[in-house]
Amino acid sequence: MGFNLTFHLSYRVRLLLLFTLCLTVVGWATSNYFVDAILEIPKATDFMANFNKATVLEKEETLTDKAPVKKADVKNCPSMSPYLIGRSKLVFKADLTLEEVQAENPRVHRGRYHPEECKASQRVAILIPHRNREKHLLYLLEHLHPFLQRQQMDYGIYVIHQAGSKKFNRAKLLNVGYLEALKEENWDCFIFHDVDLVPEHDFNLYKCENQPKHLVVGRNSTGYRLRYKGYFGGVTALTREQFFKVNGFSNNYWGWGGEDDDLRLRVELHRMKIFRPAPEVGKYTMVFHNRDRGNEVNIERMKLLHQVSRVWKTDGLSSCSYKLLSVEHKPLYINITVDFWSSP
Repeated sequence: MGFNLTFHLSYRVRLLLLFTLCLTVVGWATSNYFVDAILEIPKATDFMANFNKATVLEKEETLTDKAPVKKADVKNCPSMSPYLIGRSKLVFKADLTLEEVQAENPRVHRGRYHPEECKASQRVAILIPHRNREKHLLYLLEHLHPFLQRQQMDYGIYVIHQAGSKKFNRAKLLNVGYLEALKEENWDCFIFHDVDLVPEHDFNLYKCENQPKHLVVGRNSTGYRLRYKGYFGGVTALTREQFFKVNGFSNNYWGWGGEDDDLRLRVELHRMKIFRPAPEVGKYTMVFHNRDRGNEVNIERMKLLHQVSRVWKTDGLSSCSYKLLSVEHKPLYINITVDFWSSP
């Protein structure tokens, strides 16, 4: 009886020892297997590090992705900005420098500005035809930038400079400005702006309406009266679609005069009506200058005006040819330089 008990216990002990030994062998083998596996994939640590890094980046991208949503939540700008001051007394300093104007407009970058506190209702491109009017351009930039910022406009200023010695072609330069500006931004509204006219009253909003808009109701040189019935020159505003619909300006007005009346006729042919602000608001100061050489009165303008109904479809944006020399993003404006090599 005692022998059988002793033998039975000894048998159990031996089974336990054998089981323990088996576990040890299996553990050793498994350990070697994983060690060897890790040795066979030497970049496992790097992979995990990169995985963790990717996870962090994904979280950062998620946060970044949320940023536009937050920006989109910015309220729309009011129809009438709270920063408007009304009519300003304009002063033109003889010793004004470009550096001074830049210092006064720190939030303008590469000719562009948008309000940070709200979302503007339109993206507005200001197109300024230019040649040999550096001082006028400086005065306009000095007053126009703060004027537009008070209106909470999302805008870009394009100066379209005509190189070469051919007669000045304001209308064709504005066609070029429209075409080139649209390569950078899908602008909603275009303001076609003479370089020598400076707005006096910031209630004169630089935005487009459902009809073409003429902003120069009066200027100091005409006693603040409309130059003549039907006048549509100086500063005008058309939406992207309105300007495209009339095929832009004619390209055939070389020298001074006629192109603005041509545009008015195109607008009327499309049964659009011209909108103007109130006379007390649509006031401008014209900076005095002598007529430039190369911008003499266009003696062909009346002949061209009689052809508008026949040629508007083929003469305009659809036929505007030019040699683009450069596009420079300066601090206060985008400078587009072109040459019209074809004969006028």
